[in-house]
Amino acid sequence: MACGLCGVLALNTSQAAELKLRIMQTTDLHMNLLNYDYYQDRLTDEYGLAKTITLIHQAREQAPNHLLFDNGDLLQGNPLGDMMAKVKPMAPGAVHPAYKLMNLLRYDAANLGNHEFNYGLPFLRRALSGAAFPYVNANLMLTGPGRPRYAFTPYVLLDRRFTDSSGQSQRLKIGVIGLAPPQIMQWDRPHLQGKLVARDMVESARPLIPLLRRQGADLVIAIAHTGFEKDAQGLGAENKAGELARLPGLDALLLGHAHAEFPSSAFAQHPGVDLQRGSIHGVPTVMPGRWGDHLGLIDLTLARQQGRWRVVNSHAELRGVFRRETRQALVPADPMVAHVIAAEHADTVSHMRAQVAQTSAPIHSYFAQVLPDASVQLVAQAQKAYVQRAVQGTDLERLPLLSAAAPFKSGGRQGWSHYTDIPAGPIALKHVADLYVYPNTIQALQLKGAELREWLEMSAGQFKQIDPAGPAEQELLNPDFRAYNFDMIEGLSYEIDLSQPARYESEGRRSASQAHRIVKLQYQGRPIDADARFLVVTNNYRAHGGGGFPGLSAEKIAVDAPSETREALAQFLASAQVLTPRAEKHWRILPIPGVRMVFRSGAGGIAHLQDTPELGLLREEADGSAWFYLRP
Repeated sequence: MACGLCGVLALNTSQAAELKLRIMQTTDLHMNLLNYDYYQDRLTDEYGLAKTITLIHQAREQAPNHLLFDNGDLLQGNPLGDMMAKVKPMAPGAVHPAYKLMNLLRYDAANLGNHEFNYGLPFLRRALSGAAFPYVNANLMLTGPGRPRYAFTPYVLLDRRFTDSSGQSQRLKIGVIGLAPPQIMQWDRPHLQGKLVARDMVESARPLIPLLRRQGADLVIAIAHTGFEKDAQGLGAENKAGELARLPGLDALLLGHAHAEFPSSAFAQHPGVDLQRGSIHGVPTVMPGRWGDHLGLIDLTLARQQGRWRVVNSHAELRGVFRRETRQALVPADPMVAHVIAAEHADTVSHMRAQVAQTSAPIHSYFAQVLPDASVQLVAQAQKAYVQRAVQGTDLERLPLLSAAAPFKSGGRQGWSHYTDIPAGPIALKHVADLYVYPNTIQALQLKGAELREWLEMSAGQFKQIDPAGPAEQELLNPDFRAYNFDMIEGLSYEIDLSQPARYESEGRRSASQAHRIVKLQYQGRPIDADARFLVVTNNYRAHGGGGFPGLSAEKIAVDAPSETREALAQFLASAQVLTPRAEKHWRILPIPGVRMVFRSGAGGIAHLQDTPELGLLREEADGSAWFYLRP
């Protein structure tokens, strides 16, 4: 009798015990494995997996029960990624440097981001073969005869043993679903057309949650390479965190893609957010920035209920490697990274130091969002020169040739040191990659004058509306607008009237406004004819609909070049030998009487004010930024 009672008491004690589990996440590393800026050719304290690893070790020491996941955009994004994919490709059977490190860190699973596809499917599959942990994706399907099949493993059911609060070993089954933005079919259409189809993320995940439950999952986690919008998002949308969090049965949500930070005050006004707990519609959620500048943590408390472990409490937070407000390093880099990828790093640095040309003046992007800018125009000119040669002797040669380009390094959420800043003197390959950071290829569209106007109207959505009767000082830039969507078009002249509302929202949706911000739009000194035809050079991302620009689509591509924009830029610079960079003043923001228009940029721009009479300095901030204003 006594022994039987002891058994019952022991059983009740076991059932009452709690299990605490820590989930850790990295995302959008973009091959920033070392804390090294390959463009400036120096170490940095602001980012890098080498820094995040220190946080991972600390988090593991604090929580013996843990899981570690990555949320994609890992393999592309800096010169080290290009080195492994294109410059000095991996030998057969070699392990990609990212997986050399991640295997040592014992990642439990990972998801695919959109940039994983930038180098094509053969490279991606070759690289993934070196990962000692599973990759998941549930919304990309193979094309071909018969029923669609998953292109990758849609989910995994991890079987782990953890220790509960009473010291007993417990078995836990964790279902993990991977999701990527369907827009990869636009952004990397040349690589994926005819090979994959993409489904909506929410509709792909919905049936898998109950399926995993039937297979015994105690927890279900979605690793979704997607951001979080304030407004409801429709079928096939790019950023669907809010809709995913509403799926019944989801226990944790790991986000990425947007390079944003959740939980943080930036999302305080989003529906369903609890910043104290770090949740969206009750689901614990993290999105840890980019480049390894944060580690995402979700701490779950589980209790045994109705035959399985269930979440009874949760808390999500971010831990950073760098304090931006004081520009202070918070953790040291783990030396393991420099040792493990020493050869690949050395090859990359050596390659990037090769000289291409000379520049007689600095080239920078501190003011590229508010003024015509030499760093952007160099790219536009290089694209134009390439296509000019490509269309010689064809019917396209008769069309007026224009070239569109945008600033890629423009601070903001990427940090106030994230600008092109090339001193006068030698131009090396690292500077070419700094001017054009993506492995895009050159394409040209055949468009009408009316479509050019709408293209520029979409770009002008970067700016806030300025109220002539409002405050004497008003902010120019809309922080929700991506700078890489602020295209200027070389060969046209125009003015931007910000007293008018934006004609398009940030993702390309038409606003209610019938007004135009683009005024005095001219080609060769004459107003644009709405029906006149032009050939406009851009990149494959924009040509295939990236950014949601009105009227731009693959059907209008007239030139589909195999060359990367960076290759064309390197050739253009080399042909000049000694460059004298100078921004042609072919567009401007119209002054608004009585209003000083202000914007924030990197404090590094202060050194260039002497060459920029259109701007003045308001004040410098401690976080490495500064406030400037447009002179009337």
